Amino acid sequence: MVKLDKIYTRGGDGGETSLGDGSRVAKYSLRVHAQGDIDETNAMIGLARRFADPETTDAVLSRIQNDLFDLGADVTRPGDDHTDGNLRIQPGQVDRLEGEIDQANENLEPLRSFVLRGGTDFAASLHLACTVCRRAERVLTALAAEEPINTHGLKYLNRLSDLLFVMARAANDDGKTDVLWKPGQNT
Repeated sequence: MVKLDKIYTRGGDGGETSLGDGSRVAKYSLRVHAQGDIDETNAMIGLARRFADPETTDAVLSRIQNDLFDLGADVTRPGDDHTDGNLRIQPGQVDRLEGEIDQANENLEPLRSFVLRGGTDFAASLHLACTVCRRAERVLTALAAEEPINTHGLKYLNRLSDLLFVMARAANDDGKTDVLWKPGQNT
């Protein structure tokens, strides 16, 4: 269990921070950048939850927020072995997202164009969370090009952005009130 008695430690005053294995890295490293973008995704989902249905979508988003803390813990420990005994994203977490995507997508109107991000307050906040999640995925992909990481974390972010997108469409009356892109409309 985590116990924080003191919020400031002064350990990062020189521009470095500690990873989960005790090693120190620059705060501008890709690993720390990825952690920050994952944390920002989590915060955006927290904002979206203000508009969520307490009986349905809020429970899904709550689980995702907890998973994102798992992913943050995963990213803070270098290595790619999801069975190494450390807290890591597991294949079952990715599978769960796939099931939730399928369920959220069941009643959606088929897309005939790209969706302009917006709509209801809930949809707009989910769209914003989706774009932040995609940024986190890009940074984690860049980290993976330089260092070994748990690839299930990348898969998780990829599926999460898809889920947030379809949930946003569902929040727009199952896609019926999505605002669609009209290429060249203003030329």
